[in-house]
Amino acid sequence: MKIAIASDHAGFELKEEIRKYVAGLGHEVLDLGAYNQEPSDYPDFAEYVGRALHAKNAERGVLICGSGVGVSVAANKMPGVRAGMCHDTYSAHQGVEHDDMNVLVMGSRIVGVALAYDIVATYLNAHFQSNEERFVRRFNKVKAIEARFMRNNWE
Repeated sequence: MKIAIASDHAGFELKEEIRKYVAGLGHEVLDLGAYNQEPSDYPDFAEYVGRALHAKNAERGVLICGSGVGVSVAANKMPGVRAGMCHDTYSAHQGVEHDDMNVLVMGSRIVGVALAYDIVATYLNAHFQSNEERFVRRFNKVKAIEARFMRNNWE
């Protein structure tokens, strides 16, 4: 699977660890920055990952900032992005299985490297339960909300 990964400066160190880990699992990694710890703005990186998903340059994304909140808020402003902040393995698989989450968000000041590895592996191994009517019904309602309130303007 091709995974787009990005972080702001606060998430840089954890992003680097996760980038290597994901590649080691056999996935192709699209590293969209940050490339150092110089101050940077989290919305830029959320947009990079969203654009990669929209252009089908990646199947899923991983975003990291200090708390996870900023990139989660920014990413979810983009049509088609379903970003979920997960600081435990249950949320990481449940978000994909029940909600078709396509961007995993973590806070580098919240989770350590070992837990982040477990969360990422769980997320990447999960699959949307499209054979379960209740999950499909709910997902379709989410897409309908998105269609009503978001403009698909990819300039």
